[in-house]
Amino acid sequence: MGAKQARFHRIPPFFVAYNVCLGVIMAFIMYNPNPSANRVGDCVIRAISKLMGQDWDDTYLALSVKGFVLKDMPSANHVWGSYLKDKGFYKYPMPDACPDCYTVREFCDDNPFGEYLLATGSHVVAVCDGDYYDSWDSGGEVPTEYWMRGE
Repeated sequence: MGAKQARFHRIPPFFVAYNVCLGVIMAFIMYNPNPSANRVGDCVIRAISKLMGQDWDDTYLALSVKGFVLKDMPSANHVWGSYLKDKGFYKYPMPDACPDCYTVREFCDDNPFGEYLLATGSHVVAVCDGDYYDSWDSGGEVPTEYWMRGE
């Protein structure tokens, strides 16, 4: 088992081997709940709406209120981070220095169960049971942190 799997794995290794043997493929799934089908500048709203099971409007409004309280934009890292903390999520760091960088796709391969929000320096993507949901294929992006609901 590689260092990346040992570092981030939260499930027994035999589950991963079982999925590989069954041919389970982790995949990019097109997801854009934006009512106007816009695809730029709202990644945090799209990702959080997926994780929370909310529609885009409710998520935007909730983050806007949080941004108002904190006196910053809804897409500011500390605003949506505070929102996730309020919802019981915890933040964990990831290596972002290559050659040991870890991509969204690799994270999904190593985490076939659970719901996560991955954050890069400029993008946010939802991961649910090994699939990543986004308005474009962000599998090659390198996240610097991930969020998951408390255990």
